[in-house]
Amino acid sequence: MTRNRATIIGGTAILMWALLALLTIGSDPVPPFLLTALCFGVGGLIGLVWTARNGLAVLRTVSWKVYAFGTAGLFGYHFLYFTAFRIAPAAETGLIAYLWPLFIVLFSGFLPGERLLPRHVIGALIAFAGAALIVLGRGGEAAASPLGLVLAFGCALTWAAYSVLSRRLGDVPTESVTVFCLATAVLSLLAHLALEPTLWPSGAVGWISVLLLGLGPVGAAFFTWDIGMKKGDIQLLGVASYAAPLLSTFALVLAGIAKPSLSLAVAALLITGGAALAARKG
Repeated sequence: MTRNRATIIGGTAILMWALLALLTIGSDPVPPFLLTALCFGVGGLIGLVWTARNGLAVLRTVSWKVYAFGTAGLFGYHFLYFTAFRIAPAAETGLIAYLWPLFIVLFSGFLPGERLLPRHVIGALIAFAGAALIVLGRGGEAAASPLGLVLAFGCALTWAAYSVLSRRLGDVPTESVTVFCLATAVLSLLAHLALEPTLWPSGAVGWISVLLLGLGPVGAAFFTWDIGMKKGDIQLLGVASYAAPLLSTFALVLAGIAKPSLSLAVAALLITGGAALAARKG
């Protein structure tokens, strides 16, 4: 697989994550850990079907250490993210949690064969400024707490480390993400039973939203992201990830849930400009 093709495949994850907010709203009133368990359960089943095309035996070739690493990345990120917002659902918490694309760009400089250039860092900072306009504009229900900010920072580091270290596992088949998803579903269910009340989706819209989440943003997206991180342009994908909150807001606008604004237009220019700078050759 060529580097460009892998980058395009990885970029589809960003497009799928753009629907995360809209579909999550549709899944109301399901609490976050139960929603995570349901979605990763669907994603894991889809992975099993996809893996079965060449035989499930490939899953036995993967070391338990890789499975532990992948599960820690997926579950650890979601656990820290939801816990941070449970403590203090503030805009600042969301902004710090969204440092992970910038960290991916910075951490990629430690990978063998990768060159971290000034345009990558500058592009990431410009795109982060655009994401900041969106996240801070959403506001929050409470003031940010120190613990919430620490947890949000931890979830950003967790996802960035998972993404970048996936590059070092280039020989591990992407089918392994199937086990990551299923294990994350089980751990999320345990977290739900310990921390949350049980509330199921409301009506057909709620169940369809959960199914679509499992098929896309919390399912197939992790498989395509794995391909992009292992074989694609990791710096470009890192910067381009800031398009996710932008596209997510556009989706909410089209659905009539959010309103267009000048800050949204400025954010679009900043994120697009940052990605273009990072993608510039020479």
